[in-house]
Amino acid sequence: MPNQSWISCWFLLSSAITFWDAGYCLMRPRSMEGGDLHWLWKPYTLYGQMDYVYSVESYEKGEGFASAGAVMAVVENLTAYTYLYLVHVANSDLAPLIGYSAAIMTMAKTVVHVGQELFCGLCGIGHNGVSTMISYWVLPKACVNFSLDTVSCLIMFSLGKDIYSSLRNNKLKTQ
Repeated sequence: MPNQSWISCWFLLSSAITFWDAGYCLMRPRSMEGGDLHWLWKPYTLYGQMDYVYSVESYEKGEGFASAGAVMAVVENLTAYTYLYLVHVANSDLAPLIGYSAAIMTMAKTVVHVGQELFCGLCGIGHNGVSTMISYWVLPKACVNFSLDTVSCLIMFSLGKDIYSSLRNNKLKTQ
């Protein structure tokens, strides 16, 4: 298996950020303003005002989209940690497939989050003025998701080549 240490570094870095985000959603109401753990997630006070999906009102209404996305993020991170284990401890040939799967999950979350806003008529962010929406939702989301998705594509390309090579080599061995 080729040296993929950059993928391991990325999974470690991105999972820390993703776990923090998922933690906010899964620890509600304690993570929200007024909760005893809010100090860990202070930026979400503003974010909950910009994007109703993360708001106190959304939580109180029992809307589950944010929590469902958080659960998906936890599964994504556990998949990435499985890749790390398979690469650095078990030295398993299964590692590229697992890493590829983690990268796909990252991209799928972006599609679902953006699709949610588009298909619900901007129900989470449409209350903002255009300049506020662009400054506090569109640009930050674009920067973060562009980074996550660009690296995910690079991971998928790199690990996809490994998977292809492995399949091709096994096919040649059986002929």
